[in-house]
Amino acid sequence: MLELYERIHVTGMLMGCPRTHCDADWAVVHACKHPCHQEAVGYTGNLDKQHPNYLVLERGSNLYLNMIDPPVPLFPSELFSAAMEFADKHWTAGRNVLFHCNQGRSRAPSLALLFAATRRGFIASESYEKARAEFERGYGHYAPGRGIETFLLENWSKI
Repeated sequence: MLELYERIHVTGMLMGCPRTHCDADWAVVHACKHPCHQEAVGYTGNLDKQHPNYLVLERGSNLYLNMIDPPVPLFPSELFSAAMEFADKHWTAGRNVLFHCNQGRSRAPSLALLFAATRRGFIASESYEKARAEFERGYGHYAPGRGIETFLLENWSKI
């Protein structure tokens, strides 16, 4: 786990899902369908799109996103807005915010980058390119998938 900015952390799942490792001072954004969203909502395979928690489940200080890392931008913007609102609420309340995904290289750091730039002002927010350049100085492991990078390039000013 790496603290990138004040109370903004990123990790992968080397030691399992971090929901079991955090206390009341932490809020966790689980940016992975498998296993976190599936286990939290209680399904295997795919979830019916009509399910009330198809995209997002907020449970206490945990936000579970039905988020994969495809090579094309298939992300509903609701995933990003839910993550930003959740992180903002908990960061403002004084908690550490941990963004995690399976490998800690694409989805979680992309959400942390977006949050640090657009909600906290820790890095440039004018464009994804500028924010990414600053972000990579502190997080050399950042390797966004083609789909998430395309989504951020095309939607930066909207999210």
